Amino acid sequence: MSQKHATLLVLAALIALSPLFFPSGYYYRIGALMFVNALAVTGIVILTGYAGQISLGHAGFAGIGGYACALAPVHWCLPPALAVVLGAAISAVLAWLVGRPILRLKGYYLGVASLGFGILVAMVLNNERWLTKGPDGIEVPDLGLRGLLKDVGLDLSNGEFWYGLTGIALLVGAWLALNLYHSPTGRALRALHGSEVAAGTVGIDVARVKLQAFVISAVYASVAGSLLALQNKFITPDVAGFMHSIEMVTMAVLGGVGSVPGAVIGAGILTLLPQVLTVFADYEQVILGLVMMLVMIFLPQGLVPSVLRKLRGKDE
Repeated sequence: MSQKHATLLVLAALIALSPLFFPSGYYYRIGALMFVNALAVTGIVILTGYAGQISLGHAGFAGIGGYACALAPVHWCLPPALAVVLGAAISAVLAWLVGRPILRLKGYYLGVASLGFGILVAMVLNNERWLTKGPDGIEVPDLGLRGLLKDVGLDLSNGEFWYGLTGIALLVGAWLALNLYHSPTGRALRALHGSEVAAGTVGIDVARVKLQAFVISAVYASVAGSLLALQNKFITPDVAGFMHSIEMVTMAVLGGVGSVPGAVIGAGILTLLPQVLTVFADYEQVILGLVMMLVMIFLPQGLVPSVLRKLRGKDE
């Protein structure tokens, strides 16, 4: 069995078997949130882990996806499911338009430019009250799929439904990312990560490949934002805020920025820790910061790559 298939099998088993250990329905909600975060972080893995490019404004695309699900059904009478597709399409077009100039930059210049895009999206969502209702947020219509499932005899609670739907979305996203890794485009992205000069020397169109990674990662973030909005039935501009972008990058770095399993592990840890640390509410940020410092000191490649490397070293 290939590593790709083993990864997908383990992920599917975890999604399917975890509910057996849930003490209450509340944990379905936490699981669904973890899957949504992991989907967004998988996009960061493609952009940063595969292609070596950094973005500090990717939450802007999550905001676009979320607000598409809130506004398109009301103003254009689109079903919420099609609004998800619309949000992804808008994000892809914007990523293509924005990525063409900013991906010419490198290092922290690229980080600052992408941060500017995220801040701009958040400002629009906050200030255009006539459309987005500003900082107060806006209601999101129900997806409607749960009712259809009930009509055919599959009666799921709200938590169970969203746990299953977001779990399937994560599996599809992981499958696509792993297929990309082993494809010619994925090999070009990894060559680009190693050295842009060397990649260009062997005939890789560096600008085009970087732009492809940026667009793909934007679509991942947009779909994740749409799922979050539909699950909560409400969305605020915070979903496009700077701190959300930092959370996404932190999750990727914690799990292992070049690893799809690392995206899931990193998202899972940083989604679960605040729930576990509620008894230490006054010290929550301190403990989270300490955990990140320890990981960066002792496992600098991230949790999953570092652990796998140590296990392989023992086997040898």
